[in-house]
Amino acid sequence: MPSAPHAAAPRSRTRAYLLILTVAALLLGLGAAVAMARGDDRGEATGTWISASAAPSPSASATEREPLPAAKPPADLPVITYAEGPEGLPEDPGAATLEVPSEGLRPGRKIALYDAPGGEPRAFLPPRISGLPTVAPIVARENGWVAVLAPSANRRIGWVPEGGWTPEPLTDHIVVDLSEHRLTWLRSGEEQRSWTASVGSEATPTPLGRTMVMGTTTTDGAIYENLDALVLGTVPEKKENLAPSLRGAHTAIHAWSRTSAFGRSVSNGCVRMPAKAQRELLTEIKPGTPVLVVE
Repeated sequence: MPSAPHAAAPRSRTRAYLLILTVAALLLGLGAAVAMARGDDRGEATGTWISASAAPSPSASATEREPLPAAKPPADLPVITYAEGPEGLPEDPGAATLEVPSEGLRPGRKIALYDAPGGEPRAFLPPRISGLPTVAPIVARENGWVAVLAPSANRRIGWVPEGGWTPEPLTDHIVVDLSEHRLTWLRSGEEQRSWTASVGSEATPTPLGRTMVMGTTTTDGAIYENLDALVLGTVPEKKENLAPSLRGAHTAIHAWSRTSAFGRSVSNGCVRMPAKAQRELLTEIKPGTPVLVVE
């Protein structure tokens, strides 16, 4: 893969993505104004930028119908943990899109994830996972239910009925461009900073699609510049190519002291950052922040 260019040079994929966000904001500006005029809290929370996932869709009329009932989850339903992700959940239909969730779900108690609105319960989503607060980005709404990105899994969503959770606005998001070896941080659709990074190798790739920041964890060793890592919801794609001690780990964004790695695809799947960049991300990025990994 080609090395990432300097910050002043055009970056085709990332720049095209940012252009799409700008155009979307302009096209949806009128809708946002109407929403705010009607007292729509979501329009006020997101200001002049509204993500594609928050815009009206053909399924919007379905949300006005009577909500589908939720089957009572069995007491022995598996609980999502750091090492054990959910099974039986559908693939994220927006994994290959550039749609950015603008709202998250924070469970106040253990709640069930279903495989469809009114479908079968597949796993419990706890309010904390290994001490990290659960904030799952909302990616769809249908029949009184919401779909969220599932943690400890790659490109999976779970459906949740109303009740037992509170909405939380998500203003930041991160784009990781694998081909350009670049991480870009945006707030309300506006680019804040962008850095050359190191990403996963062909044997141990960085998982594609949409995920979220789960929180922070400590690191062990000077190679990480003694800085915490941002834990993501994704897990290794090719566990057989990793050392046994890493197969139960999560993908992360962390500092790396060997600057020769930046601009290359050489990691075990994590995104390696310059120490200065990592310090800034640790200060600004909160749990639930959506992360888009694109090629």
